[in-house]
Amino acid sequence: MDKKVELTAAGGIDKLRITDCAPLQPGPNELRIRHEGVGVNFIDIYQRIGLYPLPLPAVLGVEGAGVVEAVGADVDNIRIGDRIAYAGVAGAYAATRLLPSWRAVKLPDDISTKMAAGSFLRGLTAHMLLTRIYPVGSGTTLLIHAAAGGLGTTLTRWAKHLGGVVIGTAGSSEKAEIARANGADHVIVGRNADLASEVGRVTNAKGVDFAIDGIGGDMLRKSLGCVRRFGVVASIGQAAGPIPPVSVEELGPIRSLSLARASVMAYAAEQQTYRCATQAVIAAIRQGIIPNARTEYALTEVAQAQSDLESGKTTGTLLLIP
Repeated sequence: MDKKVELTAAGGIDKLRITDCAPLQPGPNELRIRHEGVGVNFIDIYQRIGLYPLPLPAVLGVEGAGVVEAVGADVDNIRIGDRIAYAGVAGAYAATRLLPSWRAVKLPDDISTKMAAGSFLRGLTAHMLLTRIYPVGSGTTLLIHAAAGGLGTTLTRWAKHLGGVVIGTAGSSEKAEIARANGADHVIVGRNADLASEVGRVTNAKGVDFAIDGIGGDMLRKSLGCVRRFGVVASIGQAAGPIPPVSVEELGPIRSLSLARASVMAYAAEQQTYRCATQAVIAAIRQGIIPNARTEYALTEVAQAQSDLESGKTTGTLLLIP
């Protein structure tokens, strides 16, 4: 029998249960993938704690990669034995799973399955933020929080590839070095740093064009204070906890800011967008924009993996290996 991880109730890692499962037969326009790697992301934690509730019991995990071992009727673009990756649909914490065939992205020979397994969600997120939410180009100044993390390093590298100037934040000097090694032009170190003052110093009091905040808590309000007039702030997570309400008056008219609460799951649900964006992700992997640094855990070590991610101990990508 294969293994899967079920969420039995909203709450802590103690609500994750390892169970036996048999492979399911795909229906029309479905395929079955046998995972070789499954990405662990903050959205998994948000779903576990009930911030983004799922029908229970649920299988978490929204990205993975592996080999197709069965296809249903009307699937004509994917064959048994193809290596594929996907992102944007829960159910990945398992040895096998069913997947809508349109989600499957064939992997070229020069991209490893494990590399792809933890690259597509953050790649899609970066593509969404740097192209749709704010079209980053030459000279764009960005504030990227947690710049040493899996998403932060991808955002930094991709923004630099587009010609941007990146101000990153990091919780320690060690993580600051990682951020710099991945291209950050400036790094603000320490959770209690005077963010607005530091950004003002670096930008000659202008502020950044675009701030990306996945920290949450009181960081969003601090991020608003770092952006120039008519700039944009993207709120994409709350690793530090719930975000206090933000009034319309804090955005404008004096500041004239735009606030985006963007969802990569919604982005990936647009089929045409998904097709275009995943090809951009493949190109980014080939160009070395998406880094390959990762930490691997057995599928049965899922509680440890989520705990490590939640505590901020990790850098790069976390993978579960069934």
